[in-house]
Amino acid sequence: MAETFLFNIAERVVEKIVGLTVDEVRLAFNVKTDLKKLEDTMISIKAVLLDAEHKQHQSEKLRLCMRKLRGIFYDAENVIDDFKCEALRKQDAVNHPNINNLKVRLLGSCCLPLSFSSFSLSFSSKMSPKIKDINGRLGELATEWNSFDLRQCSDNRHVFRRETISFVHSSDVIGRDEDKENIISMLMKPSEDQNVPVIPIVGLGGLGKTTLAQLAFNDDRVTSLFPLRIWICVSEEFDLSRLLKLIIQSVNAEVRCDDLTLEALQARLRSLLNYKKFLLVLDDVWNENQAKWVELRNLLRSTDGFSPSKIIVTTRSLNVASLMSSIPPCMLKGLPLEDCLTLFTKWAFNDGDERHYPNLIRIGEEIVKKCKGVPLAVRTLGSLLFQKTDESDWIYIRESEIWRLEQHENDILPVLKLSYNHLPSHLQRCLAFLSFYKKDEIYYSDRVIRLWMANGLLEHPKQNQEWEDVGKRYLNELLSRCLIQMEEDYWLYFTFKMHDLVHDLALDVSQKECKTVNSETETVDENVRHLLLCDGKLVGVPRVLEK
Repeated sequence: MAETFLFNIAERVVEKIVGLTVDEVRLAFNVKTDLKKLEDTMISIKAVLLDAEHKQHQSEKLRLCMRKLRGIFYDAENVIDDFKCEALRKQDAVNHPNINNLKVRLLGSCCLPLSFSSFSLSFSSKMSPKIKDINGRLGELATEWNSFDLRQCSDNRHVFRRETISFVHSSDVIGRDEDKENIISMLMKPSEDQNVPVIPIVGLGGLGKTTLAQLAFNDDRVTSLFPLRIWICVSEEFDLSRLLKLIIQSVNAEVRCDDLTLEALQARLRSLLNYKKFLLVLDDVWNENQAKWVELRNLLRSTDGFSPSKIIVTTRSLNVASLMSSIPPCMLKGLPLEDCLTLFTKWAFNDGDERHYPNLIRIGEEIVKKCKGVPLAVRTLGSLLFQKTDESDWIYIRESEIWRLEQHENDILPVLKLSYNHLPSHLQRCLAFLSFYKKDEIYYSDRVIRLWMANGLLEHPKQNQEWEDVGKRYLNELLSRCLIQMEEDYWLYFTFKMHDLVHDLALDVSQKECKTVNSETETVDENVRHLLLCDGKLVGVPRVLEK
């Protein structure tokens, strides 16, 4: 299991050290050197943590080292929080002397006030060994950490490239006829703009956006309407030079353009597309940088009146869709249960064999319900059961959480995890905390924001902002990425739901961080930092305890 949240934790600890107030610094007056050493070490480690998070899947040794770091980071955060708590207590003693003296008298102790300096000396003497211990543990890991030859990364997102193709057997696709007709009708609609009209297909990973684009791309009406059809899998790297080369080579495979400059590439592209009616599919787009899109769009636009060409874009992000097009997106929804069962049968059995196993079909119906209409999830579970006719194998899949099942690169959880990996680090941890709620539960935005606030997951508000404003921004980002779905808007707050598969994803990435416990829980991993008490009296009210 990958170690997650490390960058986010390190960032938060450094911010807390740098942000110590005057009173908090006074409490640390004889450990300032140790605190500065801790800050410098944390900054040095943080600089290469993103690279470590990307490479940990290739090295068990690195993953174990990161697990040790995670524990040290949390201990460091607890120590810094102790300084903040003591400063608040001291301030409270100054602001409410009568209340504090009353407490002292009730305890039968002396009422003589302690001077700030003696108080600070006592506290910092207690904290000094803790900070030295943390620095010592980091020092012990230093040699091992440096051996991994990690590099500084510019951001927290791993650049990846998927490869998709334009071809699909229409007989293999189930339940998308209406969506296909909708896309084709938009393709056949006359254009009223010099810019090439863009038709966005938006939805959760695994819903079949690429498949729908393939169906439209290969339809006979479309092939006759567009003499030139181009399929480009964009993936995360929206680089103009790379995209121009891919488009040019798709139009004319004989053109060699590896060594061409950007100026030469744009000239070649325009000469190839000039006065031609084309359909361009940009599959799997993640880019939210408008300038990058405008650069490409301007090279594709018609120089002579309205553009007869069209572009189809598939994306998981509503932000991407609105950036690239003014056309309302095709919001892809899940398949009906009947279609899912048909698809599941195709993947779990050889043709016709399902008739011999009515007992397995009954179990299969329950398995399919777990997929909540997502075709890739149906395919994943069907593939796991292919040619398995022992009822116990089917029962095992039925009773297991999807996130606990072994999966391959193109199965549902790894595909969904691309959305998680693309999130900024602060949103990754916020999404993981939503796993504390039960599946199919209605989330209330105000309660979720308070949960995030209480656990220190929100960035510090900017000027003229409240903490709640930061939380609302986070939720809007998750909404735009199709990771949560709006239910009702009540103006001051809104309700939302999370697809069961996204909940499985949240459980998967949070299992080393968060744990829900009740009276039947026997053991809890010592590395878990957040516990949700969820017994009969507490159900529905997340009460999170932090170690």
